[in-house]
Amino acid sequence: MPIEVEIRNGDESWESVAPLFKTVWTSIKQNAAWRGVEWANADLRVLLEADGDIACHVGLYFRSVTWNGLKMHIGGIGGVSTHPDFRRRGYASVALNAAIQTMRDRQDAQFVLLFCEPHNEAFYQTRGWHPFAGEVYVDQPEGRILFTAMAPFVFDIKRAPRRGTIDLGGLPW
Repeated sequence: MPIEVEIRNGDESWESVAPLFKTVWTSIKQNAAWRGVEWANADLRVLLEADGDIACHVGLYFRSVTWNGLKMHIGGIGGVSTHPDFRRRGYASVALNAAIQTMRDRQDAQFVLLFCEPHNEAFYQTRGWHPFAGEVYVDQPEGRILFTAMAPFVFDIKRAPRRGTIDLGGLPW
């Protein structure tokens, strides 16, 4: 089965991704620890198409943040979703690899950050992601908060943060 991987503008591609999100997240969201979180919109999206359908999605985010008092640019990964009919075929790995390569190509991303539910931690760790054992602060409608809804993981590009404090200076992804 042929697959196609595209990188698209986040806002412009939302309409084509919305049905996948509805399929994947509707039942999960009701009981998730992150159900009340306000999320950032993706700057770019990796879309993997199989048989003419969007089978997998990875959102890409670019942000200037503060890590231990140092301002820097990082990349973010969020909204990783694979349609149930296309799971266990390696599509999420292909899409994540395309996302990481896109971050590397930008040349200003010091590292990449994602937030992960416990049942996905092993998946990310086997793909080179590391737990971040520090604190991450994000913006929410009520103000700046310590983000604890999901565990932060980092992928090393130029830096390898494992602890400390990251302030996203905006909404999480």
